Amino acid sequence: MSLADDIGNIGRAIQTRIYREGVYGRKPAVPVDPERLRRAARSAMSRRGWNYLQGSAGTESTASANRAAFERYRIVPSMLRDVSNRRLGVELFGRELPTPLLLAPIGVLELVHPQGDLAVARAAADSGVPVMLSTQASWSMERVAEAAPQAPRWFQLYWSSDDDLVTSMVHRAERSGCEAIVVTLDTHVLGWRPRDLDAGFLPFAHGQGIAQYTADPVFASLVRRRLKHPASSPAPRPTPQALRALWSMSRNHPGSLLGNLRSPCPRAAVETFLDVFSRSSLTWHELDFVRQRTKLPIVLKGLQRPEDARRALDAGVDGVVVSNHGGRQVDGALGALEALPGIVAEVDGRIPVLFDSGVRTGADVFKALALGATAVGIGRPYAYGLATAGARGVRSVLEHLGAELDITMALAGIADVAGLGPAALTRLDG
Repeated sequence: MSLADDIGNIGRAIQTRIYREGVYGRKPAVPVDPERLRRAARSAMSRRGWNYLQGSAGTESTASANRAAFERYRIVPSMLRDVSNRRLGVELFGRELPTPLLLAPIGVLELVHPQGDLAVARAAADSGVPVMLSTQASWSMERVAEAAPQAPRWFQLYWSSDDDLVTSMVHRAERSGCEAIVVTLDTHVLGWRPRDLDAGFLPFAHGQGIAQYTADPVFASLVRRRLKHPASSPAPRPTPQALRALWSMSRNHPGSLLGNLRSPCPRAAVETFLDVFSRSSLTWHELDFVRQRTKLPIVLKGLQRPEDARRALDAGVDGVVVSNHGGRQVDGALGALEALPGIVAEVDGRIPVLFDSGVRTGADVFKALALGATAVGIGRPYAYGLATAGARGVRSVLEHLGAELDITMALAGIADVAGLGPAALTRLDG
């Protein structure tokens, strides 16, 4: 039984399978306990890869606030309800999903596992859980579509400073089978992340996580333009670290490694990316730019204020994601779950309200759904699964979260996610 099987009691079935295998001495290859899973991922990853994945902004207080927000809400079960057959499925943008889970976008997944985005997409295809492909992916959306054509997928758009590149990315997303465009609003400037700063490590500067760009014809034309007008300043003196960076750029650039090592293109591609990555001048008025270029649903990611949700409705978007980027952007910010009820109230059922940031367990998913989320994005936990066991690890994490959600619903007296509401929770003061 898998998450793609839209039947009740999936939690008990997965739980029973694990216990039966334990009779023969077989324990789960991917830890169920969130902390053991995190430790397993840490041991499987390089130090700088782990710091990039795990790190958050500043003192990382926002990441802590995300977890504290979940702790403030407590589940209050109802007894003597018929929960013998439960339904976890939801409908989003015309697709019936087996669970209310989403795979949130995570960039540079090659730092987590050699197969990165490809492995995640294969897990998405097996589980029926949509994956949001990052603009900062390690494999292009076309490669992902080829590797896992059945995977339900959306495209997360970082709005470039070049309009033609934005247009090209959106059109490529349509052609490669993406079902929604998720415009991420909270990363027009990279957050202040001490773990990466102390290491002096930005993966994009090493040619990692820019595969969506190097596969793009508009971006390629920008690189050619740069090569015709190279910078006149002398190149810095080479160091062992710089040579390793050049190797990384060449290895990640399209074409042969040997040819890339002899070519200025990989370095020019990195420099071009750093020039066009984002646009801090973006305003609400410019959202129509994307609407005019696609018929796909448009979702805004990163909302935390009700007035921004109101502006999103006025702009005619098809959905919003309440998120603080897992704490990676603003230190000292509000826990994302605390922002969810106000935005749900403002939207008032007119469009789906999605949620991510700080989710670690099926009980967390339950709480977000009870506070009004239509579906819930999983971030670091699936990356931990990826680090631990590739595509199988991602599938296992989704299974465990879905099973725990199902069992939590049963024990709370809820037979259908559609019946979840604030009455299932109480909020602790302080």
